[in-house]
Amino acid sequence: MSLTFGRCYDPTGATWGIPTYPWRLAPDGMATRRQLRSKGLRPGGQPIAAQIMRRSRRRKSGCAVAYLYRIELAKPVRPMTPGKWAALAAAMTARRACPVCGTDAGYVIPASLGSCVPCAYSEEQRAA
Repeated sequence: MSLTFGRCYDPTGATWGIPTYPWRLAPDGMATRRQLRSKGLRPGGQPIAAQIMRRSRRRKSGCAVAYLYRIELAKPVRPMTPGKWAALAAAMTARRACPVCGTDAGYVIPASLGSCVPCAYSEEQRAA
């Protein structure tokens, strides 16, 4: 057994406080938030049942953690209401509107430019 596997395998929770499994070796009946969402479910207020860990050079602690929830206790995702749809449409429209010329750019304005491409590079277009 590798050192990494042994450090991440703690099904009793003695070391980490909750049951811990190595990456891709979670028991059946448990899923991460993203896996629940892909099935049309949400945790629904249930506590964290376990966690999975793996080595990561990007993190200071040296390991990445994902929390697991029980699938049988998960609830269905709440449907979007007409008000939420309207708010989302308004937010996307605001992201497409150029603050300089006030037109709909037809794409989301890049935050690095702060305006549509013709307004951001107007000097270069005049010279060409």
